[in-house]
Amino acid sequence: MDKLINDFSFGLFFWQALILLVLILLLVKFAWKPIMESITAREQGIKDALLSAENAKREMENLQADNQRILNEARAERDAMLKEAREMKEKMIADSKNEAQAQGQKMIEQAKAAIESEKNAAMAELKSQVSTLSLSIAEKLLKDELSNKESQTKLVEKMLGDVKLN
Repeated sequence: MDKLINDFSFGLFFWQALILLVLILLLVKFAWKPIMESITAREQGIKDALLSAENAKREMENLQADNQRILNEARAERDAMLKEAREMKEKMIADSKNEAQAQGQKMIEQAKAAIESEKNAAMAELKSQVSTLSLSIAEKLLKDELSNKESQTKLVEKMLGDVKLN
């Protein structure tokens, strides 16, 4: 560094300064505008990209909100369908129970009626058999009673005594 200060030449300094100024002028005239234009274009591109990213972000938020809304609607619709299906199932079960009870009651009534008719038929058969048996017994008794003359006379008198004339 000492050597540079000691070897300082004004002529060399002048020419170097002049070349520097010419170089700066040339750069300003020919390179400054394209450099500035490219910097401005790049700056504008960055702004556009940021704006586009912001728009994409907003659009993504809107899509997410729409997706959430659609998802909520689908859930609500699914819940409504499940509720309707449960109600339909409960109604079908209740209807089936009521129908089964009605059919059971009807079958019980039919069974009671069948039992009653069977009972009546059995009673009629029993009465018929009792009357047949009674007639048979009466016939045998009367044959025994009417076999002798004296007992026939007593029986006729007794019956006449029982009958009252008006």
